[in-house]
Amino acid sequence: MRRRSLLALPLAAPAVALAQDAWPNRPITILSGFPNGSGIDIYMRRMAEPLGRALGGATIIVDHRTGAGGNIGSDFVAKSRPDGYTFYFGTAGTHAINASLYRTLPFDVVRDFTPIAHMGDVPNALTVSIERRPQYTDCATLLAAARANPGRLNYASTGNGASTHLAGAQFAVAANLELTHVPYRGQPGAQTALLAGDVDFFFNQVGPALGPIRQGQTRALAVTTAQRLSVLPDVPTVAEACNLPGFVSTTWYGIFGPANLPAPIVERMSAAITSVLHDPEFSNWLVTTQGIALPPVFTPAEFAAIQRRDIASWAEIVRRSGASVD
Repeated sequence: MRRRSLLALPLAAPAVALAQDAWPNRPITILSGFPNGSGIDIYMRRMAEPLGRALGGATIIVDHRTGAGGNIGSDFVAKSRPDGYTFYFGTAGTHAINASLYRTLPFDVVRDFTPIAHMGDVPNALTVSIERRPQYTDCATLLAAARANPGRLNYASTGNGASTHLAGAQFAVAANLELTHVPYRGQPGAQTALLAGDVDFFFNQVGPALGPIRQGQTRALAVTTAQRLSVLPDVPTVAEACNLPGFVSTTWYGIFGPANLPAPIVERMSAAITSVLHDPEFSNWLVTTQGIALPPVFTPAEFAAIQRRDIASWAEIVRRSGASVD
């Protein structure tokens, strides 16, 4: 029996390698914690077909498990089998900000995930409704109203802990304002509230904000980046428009798998995503329709280091802003 066991051992490793070489041999699901019509949803659906081609003709299924600032979707993936068929399209919100914004989480944002690929830094635009808030022609008029009416002005977000929430919280701290935060379930709800006049302003992600801006429904008072964006060249930065030197509030998108994902799958998925991002047609779409600059080529280990760095930096922003959802 001992001899047979020893003879059988060399056969196990090739069997595992063969299984990984055959990956993927069934549909891959990429989940997000945010609804249809969100910036993430737009990005995921645009990426699905070319990513499938880059993986040898795989089928990519886009799915959503929304709620709790992306934590419901994160938790599902954290508890999924590490077999290469379930991934999460996360954000700095789900995988950095929420670690300090929520007192307890049913998962660990580092230990329970495998970082795969950095998908680009995501800017926001400070927007107001042209019809419902015509008096806010620039950031100075908005600031004057907020200072004259402490606590009376409110801002929408795409959910507690989202970048759109923390951008507003940062803005309040930097400008010494008392503002009221009103969370919605994703961009569509927050955008609808802005257009209806239910809220005064919205730090919307630039991708979904571009349509209403170009259609004359909303006015972009500023962008949250260090420099102006090529897609909104006439819109100043918050630092310029609001006289808040050094103000920057951007986050990132990224693909994560469950913990203990086999290295060959991590490497192949990362390489496939990189090939899609650096395809000229796709990278042009990112810049011109989403305001997302083409990210550098980060290895999974480098992306993991970015995540760990941002967990610490966002914890300080959360502390200073006093933001909490518990």
